[in-house]
Amino acid sequence: MVETIASVGLPIDEKLLIQKNRLIPKNGLKGDKKRISIVTGIHGDELEGQYVCYELQRRIKANYDNLTGIVDVYPAINPLGIDSITRGIPGFDLDMNRIFPGFENGSMPEYVASKIIDDLSGSNAVIDIHASNIFLEEIPQIRINELSRDTLVPYAKLLNVDYIWVHSSATVLESTLAYSLNVIGTPTLVVEMGVGMRITKKYGDQLVDGIFALMKKLGIWNGDVITPKEPIISEDGEVSFINAGKSGVFVPAVEHWKNVKKGDRIGDILNPLTGEINEEIFSPTDGIVFTLREYPIVSEGSLIARILA
Repeated sequence: MVETIASVGLPIDEKLLIQKNRLIPKNGLKGDKKRISIVTGIHGDELEGQYVCYELQRRIKANYDNLTGIVDVYPAINPLGIDSITRGIPGFDLDMNRIFPGFENGSMPEYVASKIIDDLSGSNAVIDIHASNIFLEEIPQIRINELSRDTLVPYAKLLNVDYIWVHSSATVLESTLAYSLNVIGTPTLVVEMGVGMRITKKYGDQLVDGIFALMKKLGIWNGDVITPKEPIISEDGEVSFINAGKSGVFVPAVEHWKNVKKGDRIGDILNPLTGEINEEIFSPTDGIVFTLREYPIVSEGSLIARILA
């Protein structure tokens, strides 16, 4: 059942609609039903979650008798951004994930944010799905504020991701959807995976398998589920950042999500004009490359890779 949770008038007789699709058990909503909410599209250039929304619903509908709780799917929290393939809200030059919890009597983005918070509040779990940008590829991972670690890590371990990154509270932005929901007691996990402006089907399938495992644990699904993979869990201090020292064209010498040793070659920054190597990049530590540069053009300071030690 498609529901509109926010509607705002736009120029030329158009409307901004924030919608969700609610799937409920065949026997209705008798008794106390658990609810999981799948949210994506906050950033219009992050499309990995679009496939997840489709595939999750396809699998549920193919085995509908196994649904014992409520599944709310919000595929386009920022539909204007998705339509224009822009990260923020067009016309406002604004990152939507920096205005939560919003304000009902505020500007259009603040009003919409407040309605989203109101609608998601009370979910037994919220999965906020993001992709990387067009420059980097990320393995499926969940990022958690250390203040919510005890509540969220048990849920995160069911989602079949490769990595759980627990951030220090000092690095967490309080104006995000996840922070705003967690602070009012609605458990919310942030998933990052893939690359901006594209869909990585294998990552989407991996996450959907995990969502069903979490649904089973919450009492929302009675069907068979996978045994989730055991993720690596780390703190901020265990992650090394590699940045470009020179501009040029980056060509990697390692594969994504592979082990490297200290001193291994990560890649080269090339100079197409002179036919020379501007910079050779080596790993500063032993570890796993969990973020790797996807877009080859780099400037001084561009992020090349993240390595989990």
